[in-house]
Amino acid sequence: MAKVNVGDAAPDFELPGTGGKSYRLSEYRGRRVILAFYPGDFTAVCTKQFCAYRDEGERLDKLGAQVLGISPQSVDSHERFSKEKRLNVPLLADEDKEVAAAYGVLAGPIVRRAIFIVDEQGVIRHRKVTLAGLSFEGVDDLEGALAALS
Repeated sequence: MAKVNVGDAAPDFELPGTGGKSYRLSEYRGRRVILAFYPGDFTAVCTKQFCAYRDEGERLDKLGAQVLGISPQSVDSHERFSKEKRLNVPLLADEDKEVAAAYGVLAGPIVRRAIFIVDEQGVIRHRKVTLAGLSFEGVDDLEGALAALS
């Protein structure tokens, strides 16, 4: 399994996601992107994470970075999760887990909870991967990580 570190070029990808869109990382060049890998829709910690992003939507918008959630569930699952929880972050379907593998966040069959911040040039500037996935990076954490890059 590959592992990308701070200073590495972020592996490009294209994945289907919520809203009937396809998302390609390279289309965000010139803008910071926060990739939020998570194990699964409707799970307890994942629900808390994305509901926290929803509840702090104004602060999230002010970060000046596009947040993208990535997990191995289908677009249909993501659409149900997003609709039921009224989420404000696009959720991308990495069903074959190739993107998770490229970023080094697979632990056997499980996608680890992880945050990567990709800068305007497509370089990884922040990486945090949890071992157990029982906690998540909230908006305060994301603000702090972005501020440290300025």
